Amino acid sequence: MDFKQLAGTLLSSDSINGLSNATGASSKDVTSVLTAALPSLLNGAKDQANGEDTTEGFVNALSQHAKVDTKDLGKFLGNVDMADGGKIIAHLLGAGKNDTLSTIANQSGVSQNKTNDILSALAPLLMSLLGQQAKEEEEKEEKRIKTKSKDTKTKLFLRKKP
Repeated sequence: MDFKQLAGTLLSSDSINGLSNATGASSKDVTSVLTAALPSLLNGAKDQANGEDTTEGFVNALSQHAKVDTKDLGKFLGNVDMADGGKIIAHLLGAGKNDTLSTIANQSGVSQNKTNDILSALAPLLMSLLGQQAKEEEEKEEKRIKTKSKDTKTKLFLRKKP
């Protein structure tokens, strides 16, 4: 997973402006919240991906969100489903959601309600980007396996004696 690319997209001016428009928060507040929240959100995604009871559901959610076009971030965030985002945040932050939101709000200097709004708007984008990256990695792995299989068949063919 390319976290640098992911963070670059999430912290891009298009993303910040789209989240600002979607939530009514200032660009400064959005940037502060995202900077404080990204480690917790990514750790939550990692926990969901590796959890004994959560892996299958998380993979299915990534697959569904990967299908959404995120090329135009302004358009994507202009139509963001905040209720879906709230559910995603609840899954990513788990039982400690309120404590984590409080910590992020304190670190960013933004109210807990506005922090929740920003993260609820961000969550579908995060899932889409993670899902797209997972899909790309899966396709690369499938291609690598096919190439390796062809190489093995070629080697076996060349070893055969006439």
